[in-house]
Amino acid sequence: MLKRTPSQERARPPLDGEVRLAPDAFLSPLEIDAAVERALAEDLGRAGDITSVATVPADATARAVVVARAAGTIAGLPLVAATVRRLAREVEIIAEAGDGAAVDAGTPLLRIAGPARAILAAERVALNFLGHLSGIATATAVLVRAVAHTKARICCTRKTTPGLRALEKYAIRCGGGFNHRFGLDDAILIKDNHIAVAGGIAPVLERAKTVAGHLVKVEIEVDTLAQLEEVLAAGDADAVLLDNMDVATMRRAVAMVAGRLVTEASGGITRASVAAIAETGVDYISSGALTHSAPNLDVAIDIEM
Repeated sequence: MLKRTPSQERARPPLDGEVRLAPDAFLSPLEIDAAVERALAEDLGRAGDITSVATVPADATARAVVVARAAGTIAGLPLVAATVRRLAREVEIIAEAGDGAAVDAGTPLLRIAGPARAILAAERVALNFLGHLSGIATATAVLVRAVAHTKARICCTRKTTPGLRALEKYAIRCGGGFNHRFGLDDAILIKDNHIAVAGGIAPVLERAKTVAGHLVKVEIEVDTLAQLEEVLAAGDADAVLLDNMDVATMRRAVAMVAGRLVTEASGGITRASVAAIAETGVDYISSGALTHSAPNLDVAIDIEM
């Protein structure tokens, strides 16, 4: 049996069967609609599902169950529902689980009843969303559990699939993680190339603080303790990203910061290394692999005739 976090315990299906977002996550319904529209247009093309039209009577109905074939953390059930309902508004959907839930292999997630052609045409798009997002949520939950004995929070990066960032960041939340910035426009993250172009740490921080609005946070990346000393001396940062430091160096960096800045560890984060990194006392641990390399969770839609 999977060990469930408190947030996953709250991720129960609603009593009325409505497919809702995870209770501790957020995702604009506009993002759901846009993603579903794009994906269905890509798959249905100009002629629609010619296989189902050729083989299934127009008035045929079907019952199907969406099932997790492997244990994991679920994300994307509202997209499954939106995909099927985009092709048949009259379809009936009953939620057996909720986004954010930790499930075992064989767990039913949704039950669907309605026009057979619509269910068949929606199947691949629905499973693509569900498998991909649940894979991200599952990978996130693994890291979250590994650092649960520390104060560290697991977060994502901008290393996302083009066009799917909002969905993938939602999946991070379903897995118990936290979101880094959504784009270049909602926070300032000064990296090594910015420092090189601007002429150094002090001038780049001074300019950033001069230009940034009062609600915009400024984070700067460092990979040595000498660079960290410069950041602390400048006094214009809100957070510091400790990039690819070994555990011993990171522990010294956290001690140097002494709570004056938010600390974030990044680079080479793995299941094997994440606990030791968290134990250095960092506030956040960011991983691009959670979105760009998480394997799909094995899910399926089985017809129950």
